[in-house]
Amino acid sequence: MRYSLPDLERQIAAVFEANGVLPQSSLSVAKALVAAEAAGQSGHGLRRVPAYVKQVRTGKVDGKAMASTEMPRPGVLAVNVNYGFAYPALDVAIEELAPMARAQGIACASLYRSHHAGVMALTVERFADQGLVAMMFANAPASMAPWGGRKPLYGTNPIAFAVPVAGQEPIVIDLALSKVARGKVMEAQQKRVAIPDDWALDVNGNPTTDPDEAIKGTMAPAGGVKGAALAFMVEALSAGITGALFSYEATSLFDDKGAPPALGQFIIAIDPQATVGAGFGARMADLAGEMAQEDGVRIPGRRGRSLRAKALLDGIEIDDGVLQAIAAL
Repeated sequence: MRYSLPDLERQIAAVFEANGVLPQSSLSVAKALVAAEAAGQSGHGLRRVPAYVKQVRTGKVDGKAMASTEMPRPGVLAVNVNYGFAYPALDVAIEELAPMARAQGIACASLYRSHHAGVMALTVERFADQGLVAMMFANAPASMAPWGGRKPLYGTNPIAFAVPVAGQEPIVIDLALSKVARGKVMEAQQKRVAIPDDWALDVNGNPTTDPDEAIKGTMAPAGGVKGAALAFMVEALSAGITGALFSYEATSLFDDKGAPPALGQFIIAIDPQATVGAGFGARMADLAGEMAQEDGVRIPGRRGRSLRAKALLDGIEIDDGVLQAIAAL
């Protein structure tokens, strides 16, 4: 069936509320998951609802948690997610970090005791919509080995970046440091379909097309040794600096077993007016124009924004199996 985005948000929020999640947090989570679905990122969308709800029921996620903040230094916002969902905490971080960046030119937020950060493009673009440049780093439960190894040590550890563009939508980059996001393997596992042989390795370090073997093994790093090195960088920023658990210490985001994953996210927000004044957006528009002159060039982030705009008008179709799993909750 085809659903409008507001209807889906209400339905998903109601499921979380029925399972003991605070109303404001329920709506924040629902909006993030529906937006991910609308942007074509179904691995971070409604397929996550059953796992999220099970984690609330077992206490792996605290549905009653409310994020708390402090400023240990003038340009640093520390956000204690208190083992709740990341999305409400990210709402708080955006609300408090943006004015800090405008006041000082640059500021950062560290989130700890956190959970799944979802589609990080949806977070950084909210800064860009306010005229700010933003970078975001997040770790995830271990699924990728250091280069040359077979033991999972790093997560897929995504990076996201957004810049405002005068008279246009922002340019947004969001990428996992594995060949593909692990959520795509999880989606293939749920659909019982094979995956390409360059997505993941089995426990023996061999390429596999079996999503079950891929989940047991490790994700292939994007760009080989370079991707593995960048995953270490993200680990240092998102967990080392924030005080969150390292990826190899965190429990899975896909089941309800064990302690809270207690992951970390790190956000840097920059006001470009502090350096180049009001001309930054125009300069980015010039660069975007040069990019667009060549046939075949896709400006990062525009496809997801376009899909979401279309979904807002026309609604989206949701797989019956996904809806049945959610209805059962």
